[in-house]
Amino acid sequence: MLGIQVIEDPAAASVAMEPMRSRLLSELAAPASAATLATRIGVARQKVNYHLHALEQHGLVRLAEERKWGGLTERLLVATAASYIVSPSALGPVAVDPNREADRLSASYLIALGARVVREVADLVRRAKVAGKRLATLSVDTEVRFRSATDRAAFSSELTEAIAKLVSKYHDKSAPGGRAHRLIVVAHPLPQESDPKEQS
Repeated sequence: MLGIQVIEDPAAASVAMEPMRSRLLSELAAPASAATLATRIGVARQKVNYHLHALEQHGLVRLAEERKWGGLTERLLVATAASYIVSPSALGPVAVDPNREADRLSASYLIALGARVVREVADLVRRAKVAGKRLATLSVDTEVRFRSATDRAAFSSELTEAIAKLVSKYHDKSAPGGRAHRLIVVAHPLPQESDPKEQS
C-alpha cells in the first residue's frame, strides 16, 4: 500500500470523492470483502459491490486475496493507498497555474505554488518508481510566532537575503551532470483554534 496516491485522472477523482466510495476507501485500510463492509457500514452488499467495482476499475482498490467457501469465491479488496490527494492536473485547462497569478504576494499565488508542487512531484514520483529509483527531496516545516508586523518584515528580509546568498553560492547553470531543483519558501498565518468557551 502506498502512503499517498496522487489521483490525476478526472474520472478517478470523481469516483474517489463520491461520499460512499470515500467511506469505503477509508474502511479498506485492511483487506475486507463486500459482505464484511456491508455489515460494518449498514448498507446492502449489492450496493457495496457496485461501489467497489467502480473503485477497482479506477485503480483505487485492488484484489488482496481470494477465499474459497464451498462453491463460492470471496474477494477481499484493499485500498491502494493510506490516503489520496487529487492533482490539479485532473482539472485540465482550468487547473490553477502560478504563471497566471500576477500578484506574487497574494494568497492565490501561494495556493497555485502548492498545487504546482503536487502536480510536479507526483509526476517525478511516478517516473522514479518506473525507473526503480528513489526521489531525493527536501522539506522543512516549522512555526514562528512574530512579536509584531515589524519583526515579520525583518524576518522576511533576512530570509530572502540568506536564500539569495545560498543560491548564488551553489547554483551552477553550466555544471555537467547537474540537475536543476525548484526551491519554494512560503509562509502563511496558522489557522486559529476555536476558543472552547465560545462553543459552550
